[in-house]
Amino acid sequence: MAYDKQALIDQLGQLTIMELADLIDGLKETWGVTAAVAAGPAAAGPAAAVEEKTEFDVVLVDAGASKINVIKEIRAITGLGLKEAKDLSEKGGVLKEGIAKDEAEKMKAQLEGAGAKVELK
Repeated sequence: MAYDKQALIDQLGQLTIMELADLIDGLKETWGVTAAVAAGPAAAGPAAAVEEKTEFDVVLVDAGASKINVIKEIRAITGLGLKEAKDLSEKGGVLKEGIAKDEAEKMKAQLEGAGAKVELK
């Protein structure tokens, strides 16, 4: 069956609102589907702004004065080798990405207990 997109668009453009509603009901019945409105950012409104963040990144900002203790904690948390953990402690950066809030808080407490400065993003 040949399909002429523009002809179909033109034909639908000539229908009244009542005819379009009848067409939609017929399509729903024939194919067993329902029309759902996709909720985009504008449709979400203020309720989306209150939504709580569920995934966090643990970011090392500064290793502090006791770098050895911080390196030990980095190794325990990430499983990195000594050199990689040392480099991360000197440069800073993301230790873990996309983890649960309670796990991120626990890691932050461990690292801050060792003397590091940590942020959750």
